Amino acid sequence: MDQNIKQAILKGETSLGIEFGSTRIKAVLIDYRFETIASGSYEWENLLVDGYWTYHLADIIKGLQTAYSEMKLEVEQKYGVTLTTTGSLGFSAMMHGYMVFDGTGELLVPFRTWRNATTGAAAKELTDTFKFNIPERWSIAHLYQAILNGERHVPQARFITTLAGYIHWLLTGSKAIGIGDASGMFPIDEAAQDYNAPMVQQFDELVAAKGYPWKLRDLLPKVCRAGEQSGVLTEAGVKILDPSGDLQPGIPLCPPEGDAGTGMVATNSVRKRTGNISVGTSVFAMIVLEKDLSTVYPEIDMVTTPDGSPVGMVHANNCSSDINAWLGLFREFYEAMGQKSDPNQLFSVMFNKALEADSDGGGLLSYGYFSGENITGIEKGRPLFVRSPESRFNLANFMRTHLYSAFAALKIGMDILTKKENVAIDSILAHGGLFKTPMVGQRMVAAALNVPVSVMATAGEGGAWGMAILAAYMTNKGQQEPLDDFLEDKVFKDAEGQEIHPDSSDVAGFELFMERYSKGLAIEQAAVDHLVENWRE
Repeated sequence: MDQNIKQAILKGETSLGIEFGSTRIKAVLIDYRFETIASGSYEWENLLVDGYWTYHLADIIKGLQTAYSEMKLEVEQKYGVTLTTTGSLGFSAMMHGYMVFDGTGELLVPFRTWRNATTGAAAKELTDTFKFNIPERWSIAHLYQAILNGERHVPQARFITTLAGYIHWLLTGSKAIGIGDASGMFPIDEAAQDYNAPMVQQFDELVAAKGYPWKLRDLLPKVCRAGEQSGVLTEAGVKILDPSGDLQPGIPLCPPEGDAGTGMVATNSVRKRTGNISVGTSVFAMIVLEKDLSTVYPEIDMVTTPDGSPVGMVHANNCSSDINAWLGLFREFYEAMGQKSDPNQLFSVMFNKALEADSDGGGLLSYGYFSGENITGIEKGRPLFVRSPESRFNLANFMRTHLYSAFAALKIGMDILTKKENVAIDSILAHGGLFKTPMVGQRMVAAALNVPVSVMATAGEGGAWGMAILAAYMTNKGQQEPLDDFLEDKVFKDAEGQEIHPDSSDVAGFELFMERYSKGLAIEQAAVDHLVENWRE
């Protein structure tokens, strides 16, 4: 047992971050060295209820309590002490969505998550009105769509927030939100570090004829920046978080944040001209900008870092699913030959074959569209692999083509930033399962984006750790110490990472592949038009 950690726990020299992800709620307790000393989690799934993707309030509370109690139990087992306090606390969650409450604090409609694609008309009208891209996921799009639908709950609305904002309010009584999470509710004015006032006025004018008993500012939570204290844990909050009563009230809370912000913190990507790329079922890149974009691009979401800098976010719906499906097929073949497969070895061998390929993938073409792809305008998923008789069809080119395809839609959005807007990017940090095989995924991303790409050991720590870091920043920052300096000089000072610079041949090859990919989108659209969803029909 580390006695120093035990003493830090007893003295409250720790920070706790709890993040509500789409499939897991995780609690992470860190020490004064910013290292994880205990964690707990709770698995959950969203539900489709009356046409909306949601999570029940009871599951939100159960998940919160379970993740905390697991973390608390690990503290007891590892260090022999009961957790009664922490130095700071913070909550984060998946961004966007719609949680709307009346004046008594009752939820008026079930929580509508970011996953709902039900606000198309509202998002388009608000984008046209504001001359600012309003994605369907954003809270303001959900509110305006409810207005367009004539939903009965709208006049009763008195508070709208995100999932993280709701948890924070529940445990502190404070209707506050971090600026990064707020930027997924309503556009932010960087200079004012608050909601964009002219757009707030435009919205009020847009709905004035409805005669609602509220103005938009009445509904939105207060915007706070990283480093500020935005509440303390109340006695009522303790009863919710730790029903055993061991935890004591009075713990200071930092502003609640969105998962995009905690991802930026966990990858040390909040400084201007840096960014991070996260891969999984979908893929998104977030680049911290030096200035606003010159015009509106539907492919680019504008959000902010937790300390209020503008961020261009490119999100593609598809990334690794088709690669996983193909490798599952190869695993079946291998096992049919009487061999026992090791998934890690399979991925390593197959990914490394891509390094032997022609730089453009040998004339092969792939679309890993398990679902529709917003960036390319394809509405439904039709995974597709195409080649001509002249293509160099071998395993190496096959693998490189699928890896290129995983980042192709993302590249279209990123090219808007780098080629149309001349956004300068010094470095990108990548994280996600696709990068577990050393070098390969990194090299493909470096080729796609033509910037140095790093993978750091801390990238696997996740958003709950990033939230704990934001909580620690509130209580450990020096006087006027910016968040980017705090991360660089304290949290990531000794972090190990491996940087790969773009290979000129790979960059040229990816550009050739993208020419093929762009021209071939008509083939993908034809598959949507003519391949029925149920092959038995």
